[in-house]
Amino acid sequence: MGKGKEPAGGKGKEAGGKGKGKQAGGGGDEPAPKGKGKAGKAADGLGTCTYVKARHILCEKQGKINEAYKKLDEGWLSNGDKVPPAEFAKVAAEYSECPSAKKGGDLGWFPRGKMAGPFQDVAFNTVVGATSAPFKSTHGYHIILSEGRKN
Repeated sequence: MGKGKEPAGGKGKEAGGKGKGKQAGGGGDEPAPKGKGKAGKAADGLGTCTYVKARHILCEKQGKINEAYKKLDEGWLSNGDKVPPAEFAKVAAEYSECPSAKKGGDLGWFPRGKMAGPFQDVAFNTVVGATSAPFKSTHGYHIILSEGRKN
C-alpha cells in the first residue's frame, strides 16, 4: 500500500502546468495490449481489475482543472494525505462541468472498456483512495479519485 501516494503526491505537482495524463497513468502507453489483462502491473494489482469505482472532475479549460487540482493539493495532497471522497465531491460540485458534478463527480462502478482512452488508463491505474494528476482526454481535462476496484 506504500505505493498509494505516488500518483497523487510526487508526480501530481509536475502536472500542474502541463495537464498531461502520462504522469498519473504511469506507463499507460507502454503496455499497449491492455486487453490481455495479466501483462503490465500484475504485481501490484493495478490495471488488472475488471471494474473501477471513481469520482472525477471534468473541465473544458486547462486553467480551470488546474484551479481545482490546486484546491485539492493545498487541502490534502501537499501534506501527503488522500482526499476524502466527501471533500473531493465538494470540489467536483464547484468546478466540474460534467453532469456528474451534481453527484459530487460520482461515476459509480464501470467496467473496463466503457470509458475511452486516457480516462480508462488513468482510472484503472490509480490506486484506490488516491487522486490522479490532471490529464487530458477527448472530452477535456480530468482529475480522478479512485474509490474501489473489483473483478
